[in-house]
Amino acid sequence: MSKIVHPYAHRLIILRDWKSRWFADPKKYCAYLKGDVLIREYLEKKMRGMYVSTIEIERSEKMTRFIIKTSRPGLIIGRNGEGATRLKEDILKKMEKLKLVKSEDFKLEIVEITNPEADAAIVAYMIAEGLEKRMPYRRVIKQVIEKVMTARGVEGARVLLSGRLGGAEIARSEELKRGSIPLQTFRADIDFKRERAILPYGTIGVKVWIYRGKIFADKKGVHNNAISK
Repeated sequence: MSKIVHPYAHRLIILRDWKSRWFADPKKYCAYLKGDVLIREYLEKKMRGMYVSTIEIERSEKMTRFIIKTSRPGLIIGRNGEGATRLKEDILKKMEKLKLVKSEDFKLEIVEITNPEADAAIVAYMIAEGLEKRMPYRRVIKQVIEKVMTARGVEGARVLLSGRLGGAEIARSEELKRGSIPLQTFRADIDFKRERAILPYGTIGVKVWIYRGKIFADKKGVHNNAISK
């Protein structure tokens, strides 16, 4: 029997890197892991609506760095960087309140995503936002998937909604697919994200898969070395 595997975790090390990057001795491991999970949950809740894709955390002995990737950095940074400064202060206050491990130096970086239609997290939020505005769900997923397919580098997309669609009494699932989604291929660059649309009659689950082509090893360096020899 086949088993469902998370497309991101399935390609760790092969195509993807960890979202938390640090080394710790066994005594600090639990504290670091707890801190990363709690702060990431806090930031995802706080920055909902700011089109955030991923939150990456890097730690060293004396420094902690948060990298927030978003398609609309202006919403987070604010005028003259006031928003970023306030967000940094809020993170430090939250860490202090939860009694988490803090480094001497703390940095916050906001990185812009240039191709948001090819990012599953942003696309999933766009669908959830449309559903929360009470737009017809079929129109929402059709419009979004057409936008995604016109984005640069996208070869396939799939959207799955599940819940009380349209306010129906019985929950069900609705799916729309374009192009190909080779989930079993390791070198296939597949971005995946789950999102929730919270409506008065219940929660609707949103799942998005985006296939951005296959990634092969760069052979230019090998070829150049062979010629020089």
